[in-house]
Amino acid sequence: MNIQTRVFWSVAALLAVITIAGCSQDGGNQSTVTGAEPKGALSDEQTPAKEPLHELAGTAWRLVKIMGMDDSVAEPEDRSLYTLKFGTDGQASLLADCNRGTGSWTSESGPQLEFGPVAATMAMCSPGSLADRYLAEFQWVRSYVMNDGHLFLATMADGSIIEFEPAVIPDN
Repeated sequence: MNIQTRVFWSVAALLAVITIAGCSQDGGNQSTVTGAEPKGALSDEQTPAKEPLHELAGTAWRLVKIMGMDDSVAEPEDRSLYTLKFGTDGQASLLADCNRGTGSWTSESGPQLEFGPVAATMAMCSPGSLADRYLAEFQWVRSYVMNDGHLFLATMADGSIIEFEPAVIPDN
């Protein structure tokens, strides 16, 4: 078994254990990132202390690689062209080579993570671009784990593990 296969299965196993552990706990500690303030909201003086933002809120990442269950590995030539930024308002911003996208994200409990539909530009990027594959992965993401400062997203049925490294993404 090569090192990429071992890494894939190690991360997949870790995500499975975390997901199972998160599902078995019923502590009612759910965190959902939303941007809408309900009508009739209390003033700042009346508002109870807010829950801390989700650990992904306000973070930015660059794609390292996409590892498939079939031992395939897709790595971008330029990591700065494939980014993911988690807004504090529940919106995600993406750069996929020559395209930009946006969509919602939620994390109801534990390591669960889902993205809403991603609206993206449809420019034709250069040959060898990972833009289409990268954008297509987000609809299938169901959980995440952070390990050694990297973010790993896992798709349904262990289809792919998407690895990111921290990034600094300027606001446009």
